[in-house]
Amino acid sequence: MPDRLTPFQLMEKLVSFPTVSRDTNIPLIDWVADYLSSHGIESHRYIDPEQPKHALFAHVGPWKEGAVVLSGHTDVVPIDGQPWDTDPFEVVEREGKYYGRGTCDMKGFDALALWALVQGHYGNLKRPLQIALSFDEEVGCTGAPPMIEAMQPVLPKGELAIIGEPSSMQAVTGHKGGIGFDTHVIGHEIHSSLLHKGVNAIMAGAKLIEWANQMNTENMEDKPTELAAMFDPPFTTLHVGMISGGTAHNITAKDCRFAMDFRVVPGESKEVWASQYLEKVREVEAKMQAVVPETRIGITPRFDVPGLKPEEEGAAETLVRQITGDNASHKVSYGTEAGQFQEAGYSAVICGPGSIDQAHQPNEYIEVSQFDAGHQFMKDLLARLST
Repeated sequence: MPDRLTPFQLMEKLVSFPTVSRDTNIPLIDWVADYLSSHGIESHRYIDPEQPKHALFAHVGPWKEGAVVLSGHTDVVPIDGQPWDTDPFEVVEREGKYYGRGTCDMKGFDALALWALVQGHYGNLKRPLQIALSFDEEVGCTGAPPMIEAMQPVLPKGELAIIGEPSSMQAVTGHKGGIGFDTHVIGHEIHSSLLHKGVNAIMAGAKLIEWANQMNTENMEDKPTELAAMFDPPFTTLHVGMISGGTAHNITAKDCRFAMDFRVVPGESKEVWASQYLEKVREVEAKMQAVVPETRIGITPRFDVPGLKPEEEGAAETLVRQITGDNASHKVSYGTEAGQFQEAGYSAVICGPGSIDQAHQPNEYIEVSQFDAGHQFMKDLLARLST
């Protein structure tokens, strides 16, 4: 009989794969598929047609609808420029913490979900259990929708999805929606002493970024709605995290590239914010073209993530609260794949070990106590699915 790895051993293995979003995750998915197969569990894949990325999903227990889906992503953020004290792709235990890239976000949960799936396969489940492991969550949750679509004709439809993002094992029932645009400002190069005859793409792009600053200030000063007040911060935020462009200090920049991202509170429309941004882009572009007609600003949608809407007596929330005993109300400002499962007809809730404060950080860690709490959650879940 093949070995049944412990949750810690599974996390060690998953973390050892450097599945940064810009790179492939196929070696990790291959290993997971082989591990499940060794225990007689058939897994299925969604294969991205444009890049070397795979998603994986599987089902154990009775072959019928109504499964609980354990949802996690396999990609992690880069370690570039971060001062790590240990090898990021090796789990190191120290002072009650497991260090390693993805231990918190979210290979710790993935390991627990795999453990539960194998345990459930050997158990006497009365209600089925499924796992869904996506890719490209960290670049805008772009890998989950095609995976969810691919699951429908292959597996019996699940009833609810537990998205294991780090929530300190609390039941999170709502989060902001998100939308992002890659922005390419194309200017006209000329010697900077004659800048009035050229178009500096960086300086034009700065007008769009300053508009974002102004919107943040206005949003911060407005009184939040009752729904928005549940979130921290209680308003829609606009953000630019990276920018590049220019050739030399004495040449007006021909190119400027950045991503403009919006995290939108419930009650406000992502489409309206997108329209406002496009309006501002066209205003800046018109001023550029008044100097050099060939200049322009290109906008490419980068991601569009639906918010997670609180459900009235939702099946996912109810189950998680029954297991954890958590009856408080929790909303978060970060985006997840939960809204995408919800849009596909699943009841959805976020509940996973670890704190979002540790996600993406150098020396990322999950507390041992949180990992153990996640393990106990899976034990209790399996007990419920067996009765």
